[in-house]
Amino acid sequence: MGAAFDLDAVGNAIAEAAADPARWDSAMDVAAKATGSFGAMLFDMKSHLPGIPRSRAMGPSIEAYVGDGWIDRDDRYDLGPLMVRRGVVSDLDALTPEEIARRPYYQEFLAPHGLRWFAGVKAAAGDDLWCLSIQRSIQQGPFSPSEIQLLADFSKQLGSAVAFARMLSFARAEGAMGAFTASGTPAVMLDRNAAVILVNEPAERLFGRDLRVTGRHLACADRNATDTLRRALHGLLRNPNPPAMSSPIPLPRLQGRPLLAYPLRLPGITSNAFASCQVVVVFIDPDIYPQPPDVALRTCFGLTPAEARLARRVSSGEELKTAADHLGISYETARNQLKVTFAKTDTHRQAELVALLARMASTALR
Repeated sequence: MGAAFDLDAVGNAIAEAAADPARWDSAMDVAAKATGSFGAMLFDMKSHLPGIPRSRAMGPSIEAYVGDGWIDRDDRYDLGPLMVRRGVVSDLDALTPEEIARRPYYQEFLAPHGLRWFAGVKAAAGDDLWCLSIQRSIQQGPFSPSEIQLLADFSKQLGSAVAFARMLSFARAEGAMGAFTASGTPAVMLDRNAAVILVNEPAERLFGRDLRVTGRHLACADRNATDTLRRALHGLLRNPNPPAMSSPIPLPRLQGRPLLAYPLRLPGITSNAFASCQVVVVFIDPDIYPQPPDVALRTCFGLTPAEARLARRVSSGEELKTAADHLGISYETARNQLKVTFAKTDTHRQAELVALLARMASTALR
C-alpha cells in the first residue's frame, strides 16, 4: 500500500494503555488506523492466552480464533524466532502466495473474515515476548518492504512500553498484596502460566506439609485436590470471558478441616496486557477463622435469618446449589439472597464475603 504511518500516535496510545489498562483495545484501534490496516491485536507469543487486546474490527475474527481452536494452530507462531531477530515479520517471510492459497489457516480461518496479510512487530522485555499483530484484508494487500522497515524500527519503542507496563503492573500487584496482608488474608499471585510470583506473609504461614510450592506451582497434600486447583487455574486463564472468580476449592490437610482456595481475577491488575500477575488465589483457614454466629451477621449487616444462614454456608466452601439444597430453597432464591447479602456487606465476590466473615470471627475471638 505504501501509506505513511503515524507511529508516534501508536506509541503514545500504547504508552497510555500501559498506564491505564482500560485503554488497550482503543490503542489497537489507533494502531490499525495509523498503519492503514484492517485491525490490530496484541498477543503473548509464549502462553497463547485468549484475553488479548484487539481493535473493534477484529472482534468476530478473534471469537473464531479462540472458539474454533485456531489460537493453538496459528501458522504465524512459527515466525517467532525470526521476529525476535529482525523485530518484525510478515507472511511472505515464510510462505509463498501459492502456499498461502493451500494453508487451512489462511483459507478456512482468515479468508471468511476477509483477512489475509499481517505484520508482526516484536514487543519484548526480559523473558516476555509479545507481538503487535497488524492485520490487512485481502484487498489491502501485503505490507511493502519500506513499511516493514518502519515497523522494525518501531519495535524498539515497543520494548520500552512493555518494560514500563510490566513495572506499573508489578507495583499494582504489590499494592494489592499489601491490602490482603493488612487484612490478614493469605494470598498468592500467579503469572499467566499459573506459576507463583508473589506470596504474602499470611500465606507463607500456611505453607508446610499441607500446602507448598512445587516447581513454582501450588500443590497440597492431596493429589486430586491439587489437580482440581490446577484445572481451575487453567480454566480461569484460558477462558476468553472468565468469571471474576471460580468456585472455592477444598484442599484437604493431614489434620484439621480443608483449606479453602479461591482463585480470582483482579480487574485493576490482570487486565493489563503485560501484567505479570494474572490470577490471585486467596486462602481461608476455617480452623483459624471459624464462622461468626448468625446473630453477629444479622446485627452487624442487617441480614435476615435466611441470608445469614446462606452466608455462613457459602463462606464454608459450599457450592451455592449445594447450600440451597441443604437449606431447602431453590437455586434462584439462593442466588437472589446472595446478591442481597453482597449489597448489605458491601462485597462483590464470594472470596470477599469469606474474608469479611473470617475477620469478624477473628475479632470476636480476641
